[in-house]
Amino acid sequence: MKKKRNSNFIINIVKKSLIQNSKKKIKTRFPPEPNGYLHIGHAKSICLNFNIAKKYNGICNLRFDDTNPNKEKIKYINAIKKDIRWLGYKWNGKTKYTSNYFDKMYKYAIKLIEKKLAYVEELNKTDIKKYRGTLKKPGINSPYRNRTVQENLILFNKMKLGMFPEGSLCLRAKIDMSSPYIILRDPVLYRIIFSKHHQTNYKWYIYPMYDFAHCIADTIEKITHSLCTLEFQDNRQLYKWILKKLNFKNKTPKQYEYSKLNLEYTIVSKRKIQKLIDNKIVKGWKDSRLYTISGLRNRGYTKKSINTFCQKIGITKQQNTIEISLLESCIRKELNMNSPRRMAILNPIKVIITNISRKDIKYLNIPNHPQKKEMGTRKVLFSNKIYIEKKDFSEKNITGYRGLILGKRVRLKYSYIIKANKILKDKNNQIICILCTYYSKKKYNNIYKDKNIGIIHWIAKNNSIVADFQLFDTLFTTKNPEKEKNILKFYNPKSFIIKRGYVESIIQKEKIKHAYQFERIGYFYKRKKRKNIEVFNRIVSLKKRYKNN
Repeated sequence: MKKKRNSNFIINIVKKSLIQNSKKKIKTRFPPEPNGYLHIGHAKSICLNFNIAKKYNGICNLRFDDTNPNKEKIKYINAIKKDIRWLGYKWNGKTKYTSNYFDKMYKYAIKLIEKKLAYVEELNKTDIKKYRGTLKKPGINSPYRNRTVQENLILFNKMKLGMFPEGSLCLRAKIDMSSPYIILRDPVLYRIIFSKHHQTNYKWYIYPMYDFAHCIADTIEKITHSLCTLEFQDNRQLYKWILKKLNFKNKTPKQYEYSKLNLEYTIVSKRKIQKLIDNKIVKGWKDSRLYTISGLRNRGYTKKSINTFCQKIGITKQQNTIEISLLESCIRKELNMNSPRRMAILNPIKVIITNISRKDIKYLNIPNHPQKKEMGTRKVLFSNKIYIEKKDFSEKNITGYRGLILGKRVRLKYSYIIKANKILKDKNNQIICILCTYYSKKKYNNIYKDKNIGIIHWIAKNNSIVADFQLFDTLFTTKNPEKEKNILKFYNPKSFIIKRGYVESIIQKEKIKHAYQFERIGYFYKRKKRKNIEVFNRIVSLKKRYKNN
């Protein structure tokens, strides 16, 4: 009998709320800021919010947190929608925007001013931070904290009309400058921004801060469970304070926090990704070395593998760094079952079989998948000119080496045993080709019974086409690049390498659903041709973490 997978603590909270009120409609939301592309951490949030809604017959809204027009763009909105759909999720109704509620939020800000719970601040950012204090030192009241209600209303209205320079004034909540929660030491609620907004154009010159906007939007949409990462744990105090002081009549949502996804050798910070783009380390948000959803998709990852990964890591409050091998194992397991096998040589060395006759040149039937007979077979040419990998040949006898050694035998996978007799080199002492003899199975049956002979992959020259193989490694040489101030210092120059080699010519005519397994090398995703040459991305190696050679 199979054991049931343990529910995460968020699911237990939802279950408890349904026990208390069986008629309750579960409503979650995914609220990205459209200032960049989604990354693997967002995938965790998407899976959590959408799957909880689905599991309990609820709904999940897509709401863009569009409160900062300086950083937000329509292209990011479109990319985010595309990624969510690609992952297999559908949001409730129309796409929502925090900007849909700007009129209401402005009125709520007025209400706080009228209740003497908000004031217009003239201190600059540096002084606001200085007055706020530290965890050990309480804050100091602003000299503008005790303005009259009328004065605050007049100033706030002038802010709305664009009568003050950007950054000169802001609206702050009046809470407690000595609170143990720094977030409650008169946080900023509104600031002045003179930028065109992608939804509201130039209607507004003031924009709400995330903490003010988020809880109000959640309440307007009647969200039952507002799920976010642990970095917003203290923000929950402000979330509750705002809703309480605004006297919302309907049942207000509750915020619950879980640990964010930290993946080794990876950055997900939008600011740091933008730095990589600006410094031309990566080609953009879709670069296959980035762990953005678009980057993973371009590399060849499937939506199933990403969803499986998110389920495996689970939902907890414990902060930890996930090994990248866990993500790789998810795609590897999926591709192992579904990917047809082909031969490819990335670092070719030429082999000439000297004792082969015309009648020995033949097509061999080779399985497309060793475990799936239903995937059929294909014909592969065996002839006198073939290519093997450079790493599969050694001039010297090395203990434990299973490749082709000068004077020794090796078996070509699915084919014949050959022996290296001589090496031809150029004037620079570089190998031009290896001269070999082959052993027919009829004449040398005893040799084929030797289980100690190594097996290597190969490809016939006349059965191959030139191809480029794009190999990806980690962008950084340190496991925790997010913790480093200067990430460029830890950039891995071997994170992207192109190898020009050969692949079976049958690939030109095939329309494979997703990826190939190139025998003994890894899983590869076919990209668009470049200068009439086939291009393949290595999605993942066959077994362990790899380093490019």
